[in-house]
Amino acid sequence: MPQFIFVYLGGEYPSDPAEAQRHLEKYQQWLMSLGQAVVSPAVPFKDTHTVQPDGSAAPGTVSAMSGLSILKMGSMEEALAAARACPFLEINGTLEVSEMIELSGGSQDGGSGAVN
Repeated sequence: MPQFIFVYLGGEYPSDPAEAQRHLEKYQQWLMSLGQAVVSPAVPFKDTHTVQPDGSAAPGTVSAMSGLSILKMGSMEEALAAARACPFLEINGTLEVSEMIELSGGSQDGGSGAVN
């Protein structure tokens, strides 16, 4: 079954602790509703640095990427339906959904190691 990466972009996290807790609960309910489709529920990012081609690095990001989830879905249509139901959209976040491809090879002996 194909795996899809859901990339979380932006979002305006609630500053009120009670509202933040309600949002977190909605997000957890959404994940639970997806059941066995959830491979990696949520990987939020912090302390992002950007490395340039010359090797220099600086704090910050060139994208608004704030986290990711990985889900197994039967099709892109199914993945998009799940994304449309995600509470992250309610806090003005955007989701990018991409099907992950499995690459074989990569070992020195010509093996078929999978990337994802």
